[in-house]
Order: sequence, then structure tokens, then C-alpha cells
Amino acid sequence: MSEVTKRALDTVTGLIDGQADDWDRAGLLPVDLLRKLGADGRLCAQVPAEYGGRGLSSLENGEFTAGVGSLCSSVRSVMTSQGMAAWTIERLGTAEQRAAWLPRLTGGELAAAGFSEPGAGSDLSAIATSIRRDGDSVVIDGRKVWVTAAHYADLLVVFGRYEDGAAAVVVPSDAPGVRVERVADPLGCRAAGHANITLDSVRLPADAVLGGVGLSLPLLVTTALAYGRISVAWGCVGILRGCRTAAARHATTREQFGKPLAEHQLVARHLAELLVAEQLATRVSEHASRCWDSGSPEQVMATVLAKHVSADQATRGAETALQVLASAGARDGHLVARAYRDAKLMKIIEGSHEMCQLMLAEHAVNGSI
Repeated sequence: MSEVTKRALDTVTGLIDGQADDWDRAGLLPVDLLRKLGADGRLCAQVPAEYGGRGLSSLENGEFTAGVGSLCSSVRSVMTSQGMAAWTIERLGTAEQRAAWLPRLTGGELAAAGFSEPGAGSDLSAIATSIRRDGDSVVIDGRKVWVTAAHYADLLVVFGRYEDGAAAVVVPSDAPGVRVERVADPLGCRAAGHANITLDSVRLPADAVLGGVGLSLPLLVTTALAYGRISVAWGCVGILRGCRTAAARHATTREQFGKPLAEHQLVARHLAELLVAEQLATRVSEHASRCWDSGSPEQVMATVLAKHVSADQATRGAETALQVLASAGARDGHLVARAYRDAKLMKIIEGSHEMCQLMLAEHAVNGSI
């Protein structure tokens, strides 16, 4: 871990450590904490310094994300959402748009990115939200579901159909016609502020459309989801680190049949499996981040692979850790119980497990995805 990453993580650890269970049970994060992290540039740490960000590499930001994920997946989820919004603005926005919006995202304002709709989940080609030009304005109509961090967001980066293609538009959450409704009692990442968004004839200046032009929908979605996928992959590394630490601590202090659990061979096997899972997720995520940082043509495939492998290992690893802790971990408020629920969502968001498999299969056949 680089010194830059370590310093960033030490600060966040002091703010989060020991509180994640209470936040999870309450289903809410302290907004002042999120704004503090945002104003420190820690919610989207890859944003360049010229826009108030920390300018971390993908590898540095990945290690930072894993560290936060080992403490609280809900905070990590907000980081992923903020990072996706910032990445989309950075990649698709004009110079003027980057200068206008990125400093807001590194200055304490919060953002969310809306893809999924009632009829468009894995099949994002079915997006029905419309962004219509009307003179010097655009009018947005549609509905987005399960938008992470939308409950806290000041700005919403909304994806929809525009002209002959698609576009992303930056929508203030308090704009007339915007309604944000929290998702009640989500299975995992309970405090991440998941919400459904209704956009009813929302009128904004035309320059709210990033780049001001319509783009290919697959290109648009791939650009934005790539950041989310690699962030989730690193977040799963964090889940596994937390689970391994908790399981090892329990197995070395809990005695059965006259010796610590860790000295029973079948329990030791579980601990070995957890270490293997953590190492697999870490190495595949490191490879993906190095592809990002080097501009490798393997970047897209490596990112999908990292998300797929890490989410799968986190789900299996959380179940293994729960097996080791047994009743000691099987209650709300315990890190392992929280990880068990959080990890399952990681196999669904930012491209389901099945969609990742299809993309990887296409790469196996055609050499591209």
C-alpha cells in the first residue's frame, strides 16, 4: 500500500471504525460525515488535483476502496456512486462542464448515478428515460430504480435516450419535477441510501447534457459502469479482509473439545479458503487497476473479470466466515452477518454475475467484449 493511500485510509478509519454496525441497523449514514469525506476529496479520489481531487491512480484508489470496504460497505457504496458520477463527468463532459461540476463533487456535494429502470436492469438497452431538447432547454421524463446514494445526493447523473442516441444529464435533486424515494429495508448495504427516482417533465438548461450530444448507448453505459465495476471489485476485497480477520480472531480465541477452533482441521480449512479468496480477489483487482493505469487494451476485460471474481469470492468468503463464527456471527450488528448480506448484492449490481459471465464468454470466443 502506498504512503498516499495509507494516509487517506488512516483518516477515514478514525471516522468510521466501530460505527458501521449502528449505521447498518439504522439504515442511514451521517450526512455530515459524507460531506466531510467529500470535501476532503475522498469520495472520488481519482479526480485530478486541478478539480480539487486527490489524483490517485486506479491502484491507489483501489487499495483505499478496499480499506473502506473492510470497515463499512455502505460508505464504500457511496464512494462508488460518487466516483461513477465524477468519472462520467470527467470522461463525457466538456472542459466547461468538468470545471463547473467536478469541484462541487470534491467540495462536499454528493452525487449518484442512475441507470436501472423498472423495465431495464441487466438489459440497459431497454432504457426508456427520455432527454428531449426544447429550445435552450432539455426536458427529462422517466424513472430510475435502486440508485445507490440517491437519498443523500445533491446531483443526479441520469442516463437516458437523447436525439438519435443516448446521453447523461446532470440533474439537481431539488429541481422541480424530481422525486426521490428511499428503498425500504434493502437486503445489504442498508445505509447506502438506495432510492428510486421519478423525473416528471424536469426542465434544465441544455448544457446539463454532458458533451451536449447523443452517444451510442452501449458506449455510454460501458464508460460509466467500468468505474463502478472496478470499485465494487475492490470493495469485495475489503469485505473478504474483514471476514478473514474476524474468522481468524474467533477461531484462535474460541475453544471446543479442549483446543482452539483453528486447531481443528476442518475449521483450519475454512480459514485457508478465506485467505485464498482474499488473495484471488486482490490479485485480479490489482491486475485490472494496473490495466487502467497503463491504458492497456485489456482494461475492459480485466475490469469485468475483477468484478466477477471478486464478487463471487466475497459471497463465498462471507458464507465461510459465518460458518466459522456460527451463532456468534449470526446476528444483526455483527461484521460477518453484515458482510454476508452486503456481499450478495455485489453479485447483482454493476452488471449481474450472469451478465459478467456472458461478457467473459464472448471474450473467450471473439477476443473482445
